[in-house]
Amino acid sequence: MDIGIDLGTANTLLYVRGQGIVLNEPSVVAVKEGARTALAVGTEAKETIGRTPGSITAIRPLRDGVISDYEAAEEMIRHFVRKAVPGRRPRTRMVVCVPSGVTPVERRAIVHASQRAGARAVHLVEEPMAAAIGAGLPVAEPRGSMVVDIGGGTTEVAVISLGGIVTAQSLRVGGDRLDAAITDYVRKEHTLLIGERTAEDIKVAIGSAWPVPGEDSAAFEARTFTVRGREKVGGLPKTVELTVREVRAALDEPVEAIISAVRATLEECPPELSGDVMEHGIVLTGGGALLPALDLRMASATGIPVFTADDPLDSVALGCGKCVEDFDGLERVMTAA
Repeated sequence: MDIGIDLGTANTLLYVRGQGIVLNEPSVVAVKEGARTALAVGTEAKETIGRTPGSITAIRPLRDGVISDYEAAEEMIRHFVRKAVPGRRPRTRMVVCVPSGVTPVERRAIVHASQRAGARAVHLVEEPMAAAIGAGLPVAEPRGSMVVDIGGGTTEVAVISLGGIVTAQSLRVGGDRLDAAITDYVRKEHTLLIGERTAEDIKVAIGSAWPVPGEDSAAFEARTFTVRGREKVGGLPKTVELTVREVRAALDEPVEAIISAVRATLEECPPELSGDVMEHGIVLTGGGALLPALDLRMASATGIPVFTADDPLDSVALGCGKCVEDFDGLERVMTAA
């Protein structure tokens, strides 16, 4: 029983050998204070964020792509494995995705949490490698392939050739940072306090990194989003209308940080591989790849064609799944724990 786990800051996906992706749920655990027992995990727990009484806390066990609450992470992994593989289970072999910039301590925390959740053996694969495999890039060939994986907590930028990462940047900027930028903007410009779920709704509804071209441009630019929250000064409920331009301005700083990481990776890339990247382009994966016009802004900043993967949200999990399905063939891209 082999399982691949995309242990993400925002969502956790499980891939079971021979079955494909069988679970995709938020990385959230609701616990009771003092007892530290999990009352809800995943989708059910996410519904409680910002709405819990004092005795219950909604925890996100991962921050910036790594485990921040060991006990909650262990409970979450165990719950998801039981849900994905119900009934009697042998001790499994797990392939877990980790950020490329993870420290040895953070790496050990992921391994131990997986082992205590029932893993017989744990193998780690770096997220940009898994994203590239899942996006269908020829990672085993002597050709440079560049992938930018924008997840909930981190952005992984890497140039891959011959089954290995040649140069990479791991930036702790992702979907959470985009949400926080919107929250800060609304607080400063409109003196309105909003939660992270509202910020995410704003980002999905009218967020963009660049003016959207084409026939829908005028209609998109004319959109607004009604935001309801608590007034910063008086503490009373307040409603404001946010425009597309305002949200774009709010997202400018984290988006520019991602593009700067792409530039830095290109500067460190060997000349031969740079030529390959220029010819074949950059591939975007992860939830952040869905931000409208991000590919256009990145292409304008780098002078290199930018493409979005066919299934950006699942690319890392699919790459992890291919490692599970072809364990012997892709063993060299993994690290045994």
